[in-house]
Amino acid sequence: MTPTPSLPPLFTALAAEGPVVDTAIGAARAGCDGGTVVYGPTGGDLSAAIVFAPEEPLAGCALALPVCGVGLQNALGALAPPEVAVELGWDGTIFVNGGRCGALKLIGPATDADLVPDWLIVTLDLAFLPEGDDAGAAPDRTALYAEGCGEVERLPLLEAWVRHTLVWLNRWQDGELRALHREWEGLVRDMGDGALGVDERFSKLVKTDAGTSAVPLTSLVRTP
Repeated sequence: MTPTPSLPPLFTALAAEGPVVDTAIGAARAGCDGGTVVYGPTGGDLSAAIVFAPEEPLAGCALALPVCGVGLQNALGALAPPEVAVELGWDGTIFVNGGRCGALKLIGPATDADLVPDWLIVTLDLAFLPEGDDAGAAPDRTALYAEGCGEVERLPLLEAWVRHTLVWLNRWQDGELRALHREWEGLVRDMGDGALGVDERFSKLVKTDAGTSAVPLTSLVRTP
């Protein structure tokens, strides 16, 4: 039996029946409370999701992606050896010591930036074990156990992710957007070709022949 994670108040643990993303979408569609944390078995890689109940249009609540990213970096940074570098991509990619180790993704019922979605999900997939026997088959990919994180356990990391994410959710909701920007900008690794940075809503600013264009976080939202 998969142990139940210990979560902060207002968060509720829900064990996945099948793929985590399917359970999370089903729970969200059924009207589960915001703060529902869906988690999978703790024997392999870490797969989890947080269901949010937005109160603002998608253009604003999509900031849940960098919030959850900073929370994950803070959590893993506290549990992993100090020499392990944990960085983030604008699109939710998680880098450990420069290698791709997992990803955070946004899922919602629609992609209209001006509408308040009924729900929003941030999923987390993080590799603990290398894929296959040939570690050199995908040199740009890695796993926690291949990067000296053998002491990191899945359940404590899940619990820490939720706790640290809650800290940044509270700061965001208290108007500390600049603090979130500073923290995230110190962690970002890969913005992509031509990227100049981000604007106040974390839209990626890209240099083009015509000037500068903004790619919003809402472009990352995937629908079921």
